[in-house]
Amino acid sequence: MSKTDTASAVDAAKGPQPNKGAQHNLLMRVVAAVVLIPLALGAAYAGGVFWTALVTVAAVGLYVEWLMVVGEVRAVGVTVTGALLLAISGVCLALGLVDFAVVVLGLGLVVVVVLAAGHRSWAAAGFVYTAAAQLASVLVRLDYDHGWFALVLVLLVVWASDIGGYVAGRGIGGPKLAPRISPNKTWAGAIGGFAGSLVVAAGWAASGAGNLGPLLAVAAVLSVVSQLGDLFESAVKRHFGVKDSSHIIPGHGGLLDRLDGYVAAIVFAAILGLVRGGLDGVGRGLLMW
Repeated sequence: MSKTDTASAVDAAKGPQPNKGAQHNLLMRVVAAVVLIPLALGAAYAGGVFWTALVTVAAVGLYVEWLMVVGEVRAVGVTVTGALLLAISGVCLALGLVDFAVVVLGLGLVVVVVLAAGHRSWAAAGFVYTAAAQLASVLVRLDYDHGWFALVLVLLVVWASDIGGYVAGRGIGGPKLAPRISPNKTWAGAIGGFAGSLVVAAGWAASGAGNLGPLLAVAAVLSVVSQLGDLFESAVKRHFGVKDSSHIIPGHGGLLDRLDGYVAAIVFAAILGLVRGGLDGVGRGLLMW
C-alpha cells in the first residue's frame, strides 16, 4: 500500500472532519453579532440623534457599497454628492425636519441621475434604496409611545429570520429556494427563518408590545419581505458578478450583505405604519390592530 493510500485509509477511519473555514466564519459571525446587536439596540433605545446618526452612517455605507457593486463608485461626483446629501438628510431628520429631509433626498436622486456615467438607472436605484432605508428607519422610531417597540419588532424578526434560516439551512439542507439567484439558500432555511420570526413575535407580544395574533401576522409578513430583500440583493450581486458587497463586517461581508433583509422589512413596516397611523404614529400603526 502506498503512502497516499495509507493516508486516505487513516482519514477515512477518523470519519468526517470539521470544516475549519466554516467554523472560523461562524465564529466571526458570532463576534460581529455580539458587537453590532448591542450597538443597534442601544441606539434604537436612545432614539433621536443617536439612532438617526447610526442610520445615516449605515445609509451612506450602503450607498457606497451599492455603487461598488454596480461599478459606478469611480464616478466621484455621484459617490460624494449622493453621500453628502444622505448626510444632510440625516441632519434634517435628527432635527425633526422630515419634510426638508424628503426634499433633500429628492434633490439627491436628481443629482445622482444627472451625474451618473455608465449605469445611471442602477445608481439611481441605489440612492432610492438607501434613502428609503434611512427615512423608514427614522419614521418607525419617531413615534414616542410605540416607536421603540415597533422598531425592535422589526429588528428581532429580521435577526430571527436570518439566524433561523442559517441554522435550518445548514442543519437540514434539502431543495434550493432560488438556485439561480442564491445557490446556498434552501427551503428549509426559509421555513426555519419564518418559524424563528413567529417565536420572537410571540415573545414580544408577551412583553406587552401588542396583541399576539396581530403581531404574529405582522412578523410573518415581515419575515417573508425580509427574505425577499435578501434574494433581491443576491440577484443584484449575481447580475454584476460580485460575491460580497465588501468585507467590512467579519464573517458577514458588507453592509449590503448584512442589512439587505432589514432594508426591505423596515421600508415595508414604515409604509404599513404610515398608512395606518400617519406620520406621527408609524409605530402605533404597525403594532396596534
